[in-house]
Parts: sequence; structure tokens; C-alpha cells
Amino acid sequence: MSTFHLIRKLWPFIRKYQRSLALALVLTMIGAVLAQVTPLVMEYSVNTVQGLLDKPVDRRQIIRIVGTLVAVLLGKEILSLGLTLWRSFLSDGIRFRLSGDLYNYTIGRIVSYHLTFFALSQNQTGKLEKRIDKGIESITKTIKNMFVDILPMLANAGLALALMYRKNVWVGAVATVLLPLYAYISRAQTLRQKSIRRNIQHVREEKTNALFGLLESIFVVKSFVREGYETNRQQVLNGSLVTNEITHHRTNYLFDGLKGIAEQVGIMAVFTLTIYFVLNHQMTVGAILLHIMLFNNVSAPVRHLHRIYDEYTEALTYSEGFFEMIETDGYLPKVGGVTSDSLHGDFTFEGVDFIYPNGKQALTNASFTVQRGRTTALVGLSGAGKSSAMNLLAGFYEPTRGRVLLDGRDLREYDADWVRENVGLVMQKNHIFAGTVEENIRYGWLDAKPEDVIAAAKKASLHEQILQMPHGYETQARELSGGQQQRIAIARLFLKNPPIIFFDEPTASLDAITTEQIKESIDAVKHNRTVLIISHNISQIMDADSIYVMSEGAIVAHGTHESLYLGGGLYRDIIDSNARTLNIGRLAATVLSSSRPEAVPA
Repeated sequence: MSTFHLIRKLWPFIRKYQRSLALALVLTMIGAVLAQVTPLVMEYSVNTVQGLLDKPVDRRQIIRIVGTLVAVLLGKEILSLGLTLWRSFLSDGIRFRLSGDLYNYTIGRIVSYHLTFFALSQNQTGKLEKRIDKGIESITKTIKNMFVDILPMLANAGLALALMYRKNVWVGAVATVLLPLYAYISRAQTLRQKSIRRNIQHVREEKTNALFGLLESIFVVKSFVREGYETNRQQVLNGSLVTNEITHHRTNYLFDGLKGIAEQVGIMAVFTLTIYFVLNHQMTVGAILLHIMLFNNVSAPVRHLHRIYDEYTEALTYSEGFFEMIETDGYLPKVGGVTSDSLHGDFTFEGVDFIYPNGKQALTNASFTVQRGRTTALVGLSGAGKSSAMNLLAGFYEPTRGRVLLDGRDLREYDADWVRENVGLVMQKNHIFAGTVEENIRYGWLDAKPEDVIAAAKKASLHEQILQMPHGYETQARELSGGQQQRIAIARLFLKNPPIIFFDEPTASLDAITTEQIKESIDAVKHNRTVLIISHNISQIMDADSIYVMSEGAIVAHGTHESLYLGGGLYRDIIDSNARTLNIGRLAATVLSSSRPEAVPA
């Protein structure tokens, strides 16, 4: 990423701050002019004082000269301070507003991306978080440095150099030699640091992602007593980062030392040459002070750019990953797709293959239908591709080969947001947001009234438990048990009330009584809707109108519960295994014996 490319990519965001930028540049130029006042005043003062030493000087004349000198220099400093503050306020305003604009745009882009984007290894949660925060911070800091530090120093150096040439071409030429020498050293430093910075960026992202994963899975870590193992993993990543950081800073120290030598050589050359001209009566004594102070203005970038340079090159490095992340148009949903006021809700899989971005094949030539007004079940062992098929039906992913049809039209032709507005999902692992129970349920319909939220909670068999809590619906949702959180997700579905419903183990975390209550609620909402269910619950599978059996990503059988069981094969094995797990024989005998009249105590 070059400076030109960085500015070109930032220009759409900076454009609305053109007036503020123009004013900052004007203030910069004025400040650069004022910076040359002190050397000129000092030269005049030294020459004036030298001329007065040959004769007696009146006290009033001394007071007038000194007073004028103090007034000019003090006035210049006050004016410079005002200009500097004004420019700093402008640049900080641009920086923080630009930071907000970049963040808002980035979040808007990322949440719009297809799920395929988040399935890539380089886009894991911790890595994205680091890329966003560090990218925006370094880029906006560079904008501030450019207008508060770099441009003022360059303008100051340019004017000072022009004055040196005006006073004496040879002195100006000696000062100029420093600039290409410094540029050469800086270029060598850039080439050395480029790969080191990329390594640092990569390791930082890995470290952040690993720490995020560690904190997220701390319960599992402690249950397996793996604190030492996880600590060692963190130490390895941190050691790699420390090594790269040390190499980075040692390289900087080396090149900064070379820059310092170049600066001192320049100062000695200017001082020596000026003394020579003074001794040859080609310059006044005041020229010594003038040239030293002017060269100080020229060499200011040499003294200060080592700090800015470090931040600037870091910004260029992070900007590569940052802009690559927000300019990935291939993951954006189709805009202006088909919508319909008369959604029927019939889905068809036609010879679908699906391969995840990591290369894992989840579906192979899968073909089946999901019809409105009927409940369709997908059954199979873990890893058979059931959830992957559901993700394709919901439009989260696109098939690698084949087609997914909705009402006879390819799902890819529809507006993605419109499809998901009409689909309700209850997954095995449902995310609960930080916030109250009411806020989490209301997520299903943001404009829902309190009575609507309560009605949805009742359908999910959650209302009575909420009322028993000290804060009722204002209780923090993440404080609830796993089963209660699952019921919040089901309540969201009831509140959304979509025409298409997909269930992926909807009662996985619930007890038997609550499972029966939820099943009754789900049965009530099925009427005249498209319903697809994935479940290991026998009763939910048996009640389905149409059952597809999956194995290793392919459909291996299709029919009703009775026909599939009589046909044997994988489906019968699954049902029999469930029956043995639940000890159905003894359970049935117990229920039957307790229902006989003679079993009832007198």
C-alpha cells in the first residue's frame, strides 16, 4: 500500500471534510512563514548589537531595541500558538469524525457479507476485531500526523531552505545534500521493516484470536484442567510477537542512528561554511545564528520523522488488510433481487453439491423437496449434512453445484434480506445478546408491544419462569439457564411469526416436560406453513409428513416414518437406537401398569 493508494482509497471518506482540510493547509503555510521570523529577527538583532558596540549606547535606545525584540518574538509565539491550536483542533475533529465514518461503514459492510466470508480462516472473530480496531486507529492517526506534524514540518523546512539559498547558494546547497541522504536511509529502513511489520500484524491477529477463544471456552479449559496447556499456547504466540517487536525496534534504532549522524554532518558543514564566509567578510556575524537556526528548521523532519515514520509505515501495513476486508464485493448479497407478495413457500433441492470455504464437502448430489403445509424432517447421523442443507435453504450459503429453488425460482435470484425476513430459524445453539429478557425476545420483532412479548414467552413456556425472577422481563438474559435461553430463541420465532420455519434441534437443551410443552406450541404454529425440522427427538421425527434420511451429504432414503422403518436401513437403526437409549420397553411397561385400575391404591 503506497501513500497515493492510501489517499485514493480514503478520499471518498475525506471528501466531505474538504473545507476543513483546506483551512488546515492555509494555517500550516502561515505557521511555516511565522517559523522563519525568529531566525531573521535573531540575525537582525546580532548585527544591530554588533554595530552598536563601537560607540556608547543610550539606555532608552537599549530599552527600545530589547523591548521591540521581545515584543516581536513574544507576539510571534502567541500567534504561532493560536495557529497551532486551531490547526490541531481542526485535524483532531477530522480524525475522530473520520474514525467514526470508517467504523460505521466497516460494520455496515461486514454485517452485510455472506456467511462464506466468516467461514474463512483469516476472518475469525478475533482477527477481524484486531483488523478493524488497529486499521482504523492507525489510518486516522496517519491523517492527523499528516496535517499536524508532517505537512507543517515540510512547509517549515521548505521555506527555511529557500531562505538559506537566498542568503547564500553554497550554504543552501550543503543543507540540501542532507535531504536525499536521509531519503536513501529511510527507503532502506522501509524495505527492511516491511516483512517484519507484516509478521507483527499476523502474530497480533493470531494472539488476539487465541485469547478470545481461550476466554470464550474457559469452562472447558478448567473442566479438563488445561490451564497449563493454554498458558503455554499463549506464551508461544506472545514470544513470537516479542521476538518480532524486538527485531523491529532494533532495526529502527540502527537506522535512526544513521539519520542522526547524517543530521550532525549537515550541521557541522553549514556551521563551518558559514564561519568561512564570515571570516572572509562575505557575511555578517548574525548569519552564523541565522543559518544554524534555519538549518534547524530544515533538519526538524530528520529529528521528528522517526516517530511519525514508525506510525505511518504501520498504517500502510494495516491499511492493506483493512481495505481488503471492506472492499470484498464478492461477499455482498445480491441487490435488487426478486421479491414477491404471494410467497408460497415450496423449496426444491436439485442435485446440490456444497463445499465449505475450508474445502470440506458437506453435500453431494442432494435432491429433495420441502412443501408448504407439510412438515419435512431431515434425519441422519452427526455430520451427515443436515444443518448444511438448512443453511442453503435459508440463503446463508450458495450451492457449489446444482440449484436450490423457492417456488420454482432459483433462490439466488431473490433478494437475500427478503428471503430471511420470511424465514424463522431456531438452532441448536442460539445466540443470546447482552441485554434483558424482553430485549432478546423483542429481537424477533423490534416494534412488538410488551403484550406481544409476553404472548410469545407464554407460547414458549417461559412466562411463568420469568415472573419468578426478581427483575422479571428486565432480568439479564445471559443469567438464565441454557434451557431458558433456548426458550427465548423459540419465543423470538413466535414473535416473528414467519411463513417458513426451520428447526435445528429446537428442544435440545430442554427437559422432558418443557420439550412436550414446546412441541405442542410448535405443532400449533405449523398450520399452513413450510416447516423443516432436524431433530433427534423421536416424536418430532415420527410426526413429520415427509422424512429424508441423509448419510455423508447424500439423500439415501425418503418416505414416512412407517414406510422408512419397515424398509430397514439407516432410519430403522436410528429409531431402534433411540428406543434402546430411552429404554422404551420398560418405560412403556411402567406407564401401562400405572394406568391399570388394579394398580391404583384403594
